[in-house]
Amino acid sequence: MLDAQQINALLPQTQCTRCGFPDCEGYARAIAQGEAGINQCPPGGAEGVRRLAALTGLPELPLSEAHGQEGPRSLAVIDEAWCIGCTLCIKACPVDAIIGTNKHMHTVIESQCTGCELCIPVCPVDCISLVPAHDGEPAPTGWAAWPQELADQARQRYAFHQIRVERAKADHEARLQAKAEHKLAHIEEASRLTDPQELDKKRAVIEAALARARARRQPS
Repeated sequence: MLDAQQINALLPQTQCTRCGFPDCEGYARAIAQGEAGINQCPPGGAEGVRRLAALTGLPELPLSEAHGQEGPRSLAVIDEAWCIGCTLCIKACPVDAIIGTNKHMHTVIESQCTGCELCIPVCPVDCISLVPAHDGEPAPTGWAAWPQELADQARQRYAFHQIRVERAKADHEARLQAKAEHKLAHIEEASRLTDPQELDKKRAVIEAALARARARRQPS
């Protein structure tokens, strides 16, 4: 079997999902398992296909039109006058290249933006647009526009993003569990119910929810 890590190292790490997979690593695994072609990455372009063909021994193919076209690198820009601070673009960015807080203006860190475009469809006020990353004509495309150094940095930021998201999810679940446990311990005061049987039913529901939460937190 092909080595998914070696394949992933040859991908541009834009995490744009245009290949049809959730991230570059998922696409790399699919190639290694024979479930995806080596020509499904528009950001990598023709040079990316050549690199993957050389590594895998698979035949070099034209870039799949169904997955998009090779083009110049773009950067996301937020119209700060229209930004409502909803944080949806921050959550959508796979490499944490957008900064801001709830109800405050957001800004894209241009040097970290991969041009994945994932922030655009989630914006409720349509205040995010794309601008060329390079001046002049003709603009470079594929790996000519996105050097290996930037790809390596994007891979590291994506890995940190995943850790941060999982940690935030775990913290949120822990807070909910603590709240439920406190409510269970003080169910008579916390509930408006006075009938003992109804209280028992309520207690059983909370206990079942806590059991499910504990099961989710157990390592698989």
